[in-house]
Parts: sequence; C-alpha cells; structure tokens
Amino acid sequence: MKRFTTVGMIAVLGLCAGIANARDLGPDEAVKLRDAGTIKDFQSLNESVLKLHPGGRISETELEQEYGKYIYQLEVMDKDGIKWDVEMDATTGKMLKNHQDD
Repeated sequence: MKRFTTVGMIAVLGLCAGIANARDLGPDEAVKLRDAGTIKDFQSLNESVLKLHPGGRISETELEQEYGKYIYQLEVMDKDGIKWDVEMDATTGKMLKNHQDD
C-alpha cells in the first residue's frame, strides 16, 4: 500500500511539473513580443497554416510559453470539415505539429 501511494504521488508531481512549464500568454504580452521582434507576426503564421490547409478556417488560436519557447497553437477546420491541431514555433515559424483532431 505504501509503495502504491508513493508511485501515485510521483505521478501527480510529474503532472504538476509539466503544467508549470506551460503558460498561456495574454493578448497584451503577445503584442509586446511581436513588436519586440521576439515572435513572428500572427498574420504570417496564420498564412503559413492556411497554405497547408487551403480553403480552411482558423477557429481558435493560443500563444503559450513552454520550456522557454513560444508556441503558437491553432485549431483549423479544413474545407472538408476535418479539424486539425497545429503547433508552430512562434519565434521561427517552424511547424511542430500538424495532425487531425480526434
């Protein structure tokens, strides 16, 4: 029983550590980062995503700071009605993830 409790506590601590390493950034912070040249302009990031999904529509965007990197997350509905989860490095514009949403 004691071993089970210890394993459970380790799992919870690991989950909390992962959550602590990701932080949502508000619109004001995002604008400051863009204006300082730290991250790319959102319009250019959005255009890059829509080139991958022509005729698609972006339904949700979010900027996070994860492990010291700025990650731009988007949800896209393509022209066929398929939802896609997309992540980009907001500093470089590099595509990190582009897969169908479950």
